Amino acid sequence: MSGTDVTADRTRTTDGEISLHHIPDPSRVAPLDARELSRHFFRRLAELEEGTEEYQYTRNTLIEMNMSLVRFAAGRFRHRGDDMEDIVQVGMIGLIKAIDRFEISREVEFTSFVLPYVTGEIKRFFRDTSWAVHVPRRLQELRLELAKARDELRTRLDRDPTTAELATLLDLPESEVVEAQLASNGYTSASLDAALTTDNGQDGESVLADFIGVEDEAMELVEDFHVLAPLVAQLPERDRRLLHLRFVEELTQGEIGERLGYSQMHVSRLIKQLIARLKSGMLADTDPV
Repeated sequence: MSGTDVTADRTRTTDGEISLHHIPDPSRVAPLDARELSRHFFRRLAELEEGTEEYQYTRNTLIEMNMSLVRFAAGRFRHRGDDMEDIVQVGMIGLIKAIDRFEISREVEFTSFVLPYVTGEIKRFFRDTSWAVHVPRRLQELRLELAKARDELRTRLDRDPTTAELATLLDLPESEVVEAQLASNGYTSASLDAALTTDNGQDGESVLADFIGVEDEAMELVEDFHVLAPLVAQLPERDRRLLHLRFVEELTQGEIGERLGYSQMHVSRLIKQLIARLKSGMLADTDPV
């Protein structure tokens, strides 16, 4: 081991394997040492029964030993301006998921396996807590100034200020204040599962999603069938039978070959040619003039 501040109590069995008993402070294990130690802990974890005290110790040690990987990944997001401790805590979720899903038998380095999990959780955190739509930074900053100005005028006037009054206080054109107010709507988004409030102020049983139309995939199938039907009707009898056996009766290519006296390779080739011809005909039918 290369680390000097942390050592693991270990002995060698008769087979020469390292048997790890205890690491005083896993979070202080040097990254290079953690990489080697993790291999042995993952092998041990695979042998233990989940829920036992030794299983929990082994899993927790793996988590603490590899926290440096989370800090490394979190450092790439330092420029986002959020509290680094919050980013690290989110990244820890990815680390735990990676440990629970890692399989030592696949002979993949854990460092390569874990980083996509950690960065994925951090990116999801920013996606869920950032602006719902892209807004220029100028308007993002103006939103904060607008909120302060509105609070100040509301206290001074004992009512909600007008756009003109906000523009005067901020020394900005009214059009720019209106633009910032509109941009503020992009900061948060409503959940489609959120209960709608009724006229008396109580939450009703309906949710926003109930009032939003969705695309009916079956309608697209109807259009496809409408275009496909005349193309199939123009095919020779043999080709129509091939399609019927394959896609209606759902026979295998081998079974179709036995019925028609063809080899499986020949059936495969014929079906591919048929599908390509029909696809070409459908695309030609939908191309704009």
